[in-house]
Amino acid sequence: MAGHSLPSTIMSMFVPVHRDGWKFLAIGVALALLFLMVWPPLGWLLVVISAWIAYFFRDPDRVTPLREGLVIAPADGRISAIERVVPPPELGFGISERQRISIFLNVFDVHINRAPVAGRISRSVYVPGAFVNAALDKASADNERRALVITTGSGEEIGVVQIAGLIARRIVTFKDEGDTVAVGERFGLIRFGSRADVYLPEGKTALVAVGQRAVAGETVLADLASSEAEREARLG
Repeated sequence: MAGHSLPSTIMSMFVPVHRDGWKFLAIGVALALLFLMVWPPLGWLLVVISAWIAYFFRDPDRVTPLREGLVIAPADGRISAIERVVPPPELGFGISERQRISIFLNVFDVHINRAPVAGRISRSVYVPGAFVNAALDKASADNERRALVITTGSGEEIGVVQIAGLIARRIVTFKDEGDTVAVGERFGLIRFGSRADVYLPEGKTALVAVGQRAVAGETVLADLASSEAEREARLG
């Protein structure tokens, strides 16, 4: 069958590079070609760096669950914390505690962020700040970040915060306040290591566990239509 031919199998291994990475890749390739002619050792090092840039900005397709009420992971990475906290003021959620699910992205994770729910971006606030290790709890309050509130068709509000990390120096958002997004739609990225926090509506609990790997656009973090208690898990 054509779908299982050797060429199609090989091509399926190549993942598109997101347009935000094209300029970085172009610079890397240009420098690599230049130094391959002038000083090959550095040229080959730049070839490796260019390959890593293409890998970092890869933008794979994802299969997103569409049932209403599901909250989907906005980022690839490890679930680093699940805790009840007072949301940051820029979200405008008040002082009542909500469950926060934190996803830590290392430099090898896909860094494209996807909308956890479908709805309208009712709030988008950029907050300048520091660049401490994004795995630390204080990163939610101290680091540079972009806070988004997505209001669903049923009126539920989900907070998503893109947080810069130790070596991240740019938060990119493709959507503006007032725009609508589909669940799983690409809405931004954070360059070179970072973190994404999701704030659930009051009284809602997570269906994932600390240490679990999340896949943006695919992993179900919570179900707003369910009364299921927070899940227990074990590492093994």
